[in-house]
This record gives sequence, C-alpha cells and structure tokens, in this order.
Amino acid sequence: MASHKSTRNIRRAVVAGALALGSLTLSAAPAMAAPINIPGIGDVELPANLPPEVTNLIPPAPAAPAAPQAAPAQFTAPYTSVGQRAADAAQSKLGAPYVYGAAGPNSFDCSGLVQWAYKQAGLNVPRTSYEQAGAGRAVSIAELLPGDVVSFYGGSHTGLYIGGGNIVHASTSGQPVKIAPLNSMPVDGARRF
Repeated sequence: MASHKSTRNIRRAVVAGALALGSLTLSAAPAMAAPINIPGIGDVELPANLPPEVTNLIPPAPAAPAAPQAAPAQFTAPYTSVGQRAADAAQSKLGAPYVYGAAGPNSFDCSGLVQWAYKQAGLNVPRTSYEQAGAGRAVSIAELLPGDVVSFYGGSHTGLYIGGGNIVHASTSGQPVKIAPLNSMPVDGARRF
C-alpha cells in the first residue's frame, strides 16, 4: 500500500509528465496560476481553471501551519516551607495566654507553642523545650530561616524564628504569646525541622 506522500508524488509526476509530453492540452487562461511543487522538477505554475481530469490528480496544498498559540496560563502557588508555615501559625496566636504545660489551641507554654505551630504545618516535633533543642538539624544563628526553633537559657526555653532578627514565643506566666528580638535572651542554639 502506497503512503499518502508517495501517492501525492505520483500524481504530481503524472501531471508534469502529461504537460511535458503535450498529451494534455490546456487552453489559454487568465494570468491566474496555481503553483505546485513536483519533486525533482520544482515549482510549476498551473492555470487556475484546469479540467477536472487534471485537478483530480493534483493533491490539495498543504495547510499552512497553525500560528503558535500561547501556552495557557498556569497558576503556580508560591512555595512556602514547613518552617515558614509553622512561623505563620505561631504568629496567628499572638496575644494567647501563657499557661505552663499548655499546647494550644487557646493557651501555650513555650514548647507547646512550637509543637502546636509545627503540627499546623503538618510536622510532628517533640513536646518539651529540651527535646526540641536536640531534635532536627543544628543551624547557626547566622543562617536562621523562618520556623527555625531557637533555644535559650541552656535549652529551658524555645521560640520560633520569624525573620528580621525576631522570634515568636510564649515567654512566661502573665505574658501572652508575643514577638521579641532574638538577642533579648541568651541564645543556646537553633534547630531546623
């Protein structure tokens, strides 16, 4: 079975051969012409009013390629790290009361706030400040990113770094969850989850 391209080339050759041998006579026509390309010969101008026995042999001109279309716009949500989501969750609790041993959702101690915030971000972290100070991966203070857990006072207190040199933490009885400068307490280390 001949391919579509082979059939088209055979038809073109038949038309060109008929024209070249004079076995096909064409009457004079207006200057309108339809070019066809015959492989091995090149472009041939044919009158626009060819008889049906010839036009049936000429394959239709290939369709012009479609104009490129712009790719559909795709919505890409901005990437937010787990740490950033935890920092955002902790900040949503600004003003919540400090209660020793509380882990939210309405009151917190320091490590309870950290644990609750990470849980909102989809990650389970240890419950106590000492456990949090030994979990995750150690990071230097110079490399802090939002959500890094910062330990203070030898690991007895924790807060979440939120950027700009600040932490969010549940500091002590009588003080609500608040933002404080990182250097307002003696830093013991930082961990990244």
